[in-house]
Amino acid sequence: MNKYLAPFKNLLFFYIILNFIVRIILLFHPITQSRFSFLSLLKIFFFGTISDVLVFIIASIFLWMYLLFLSNSKFKKPWGYIIFSCYVVLLLYILSGKSILHEYGGVLPELGILFVGLKTLLFGLLLFLPRYRKTIRYVVFSFTLFLFILLILLNAVSEFFFWNEFGVRYNFIAVDYLVYTNTVIGNIMESYPVVPLFTVLGIVTLLITYYITKHSKIYVEALPTLRKKIQLSGIYLSVFLISILGIVQLTKLENSKNVFTNELQANGIYKFYLAFVNSELDYNTFYKTTSDEKAFALLKKQLPNITNTTTIRWIDNDSVEIKKNVVLITIESLSAEFMQLYGNTREITPFLDSLALQSLTFTNLYATGNRTVRGLEAVTLCIPPTPGESVVKREDNKAKFTTGYLFKSKGYDVKYLYGGDAFFDNMQDFFSGNGYDVIDKSSFKSEEITFSNVWGVCDEDMAKKAIEIMNTEAQKGKPFFNHWMTVSNHRPFTYPDGKIDIPNDTKSREGGVKYTDYALKQFFAMAQKQPWFNETVFVIVADHCASSSGKTELPMDKYRIPAMIYAPNTIQPKMVNQLMSQIDIMPTLFGLLHFKYQSEFYGQDVLQPNYKPRAFIATYEDLGLIKNNILTILSPVKKTKQFDLQIHENDFIDPNFQIYYDETFKKVIDEALVEEAIAYYQTASYLLKNKKYQRLE
Repeated sequence: MNKYLAPFKNLLFFYIILNFIVRIILLFHPITQSRFSFLSLLKIFFFGTISDVLVFIIASIFLWMYLLFLSNSKFKKPWGYIIFSCYVVLLLYILSGKSILHEYGGVLPELGILFVGLKTLLFGLLLFLPRYRKTIRYVVFSFTLFLFILLILLNAVSEFFFWNEFGVRYNFIAVDYLVYTNTVIGNIMESYPVVPLFTVLGIVTLLITYYITKHSKIYVEALPTLRKKIQLSGIYLSVFLISILGIVQLTKLENSKNVFTNELQANGIYKFYLAFVNSELDYNTFYKTTSDEKAFALLKKQLPNITNTTTIRWIDNDSVEIKKNVVLITIESLSAEFMQLYGNTREITPFLDSLALQSLTFTNLYATGNRTVRGLEAVTLCIPPTPGESVVKREDNKAKFTTGYLFKSKGYDVKYLYGGDAFFDNMQDFFSGNGYDVIDKSSFKSEEITFSNVWGVCDEDMAKKAIEIMNTEAQKGKPFFNHWMTVSNHRPFTYPDGKIDIPNDTKSREGGVKYTDYALKQFFAMAQKQPWFNETVFVIVADHCASSSGKTELPMDKYRIPAMIYAPNTIQPKMVNQLMSQIDIMPTLFGLLHFKYQSEFYGQDVLQPNYKPRAFIATYEDLGLIKNNILTILSPVKKTKQFDLQIHENDFIDPNFQIYYDETFKKVIDEALVEEAIAYYQTASYLLKNKKYQRLE
């Protein structure tokens, strides 16, 4: 039995020793400005080591699965040839260019070909070269251990650098780093001696691999029988389940008043998992703050009449409320730079460009983030983006004060329409938990789907479904509010053939944009024939831009999005050129409808004379406020910086549609704007954390 556990025992011993060394280093790191009692040190290393053991057992399931399938029996006739044939067929399927991986696009097809190709090659070698089977298996076994050891060492080094910068174990910033891989790698290349570091790391990994492989090779030299594997699997799964329960209980013991004690006691990998699941980053811990009282006092200057530590205020209107139907269309990844209005010459949005001239069009509007869930949060909750993931994906995402709730309180039917699977990005949970009826791909009959890809049905199919739903709603004699999220302008950019002049097999962003524009044209053509059309207001806005990378933390052009409100014979066409945020769209609509309501929104009616132009843009960790031609950024760890915004000279310059700006670092900080940014983001985080941003019932 002992020989079969050798790989686990040796790797576990290495992992425990390495984590012990890491804790010692972090303990004496200059950033760890704290004194520890003997009991605290005992707690750190005793419970910390137990945590390491439990996490290793959980993580080693991948090693166990690899070892479990090592056998000689699967190479016997006919099973060896059947399995090899299956690998070949799977590889040919991916190489055909028509696999589900190609439907998604990106690097997935290449990764699939690499993985399946390697598996096919290795299985073929083991099958057809039985004389060299032990040697080949030993080489693969050694390489597998090398990868595990390399990952363990990389994690240790990463934990040190993360602690060096933030003074804590992994949190949501580390999750954020996975999203912005290119930026992070660039920062590492500029900040650290990468070549010497990875050279040493590679050498150390090789030496440790040699030692552990030498003392673990007994497993591959005498593979366990099927009966023995079943026995070992039973033992491992029992320990695995105990570890899952145990690690949860151990985190409850991270309860010291000394934050450093808790952080040193914790296991970094498990902290990363918790950060990924919880999707939040505590504002008060990582950002510059003021007292809550002062923050709300500053906020009150921007949102008059709010009550104490809330954003609750009464929105009044002298006119009679207009109970028009409302259709909100959030368009996937529609950057302002795609439209001819903003200088694009490729004519990929002809319909939207023409519609903008017939609408109340907002030419100077910024998305709050660079993910769909952030855009959905902005138009649904009308709050600034808070650190971490969007509220849509958080556990506490229900019973909020939403635009849908407000419509429902006015007697509207409220629905969320999505051509894909609404379970994606937690949309089903968020919208259904906030009173929306959710219509997604599962609502379609097979004959209603003319084209679909991994993201869902094409926008034309969703448009037809939306018309059908609205016709049914109109017959009830109640106004309706439908929020439709499009999907076609998304990788892999596939759509029905023959619809636009860009072939559907080019899989280009331009094709995705133009097809969505075409589908919207079809939707409006159908809508104009319906009896409810003249009683409906259409709001069209992008969820975010197509890309987010730039030369600065928050490049302005990567957040500029188009938005318009279209209602023939009800709302007069006009260009609104003042600076505004995505969170202001719906409050502005409510103003146009003369709604009277008790509001909790941060978003404002930008057409009111007391509106003070500003906009919010953010990543998962950098929080920006645009105001007075200055971009203020709040970042961990309690860092602030500002940039002067100057028009960038390019071929297309129109002050109403200017999207490119030079962001020049501002040496002298405007403290008033810093305080205002803090007020917005601190109070929004406070209200969400304390569950005070709930709907009023």
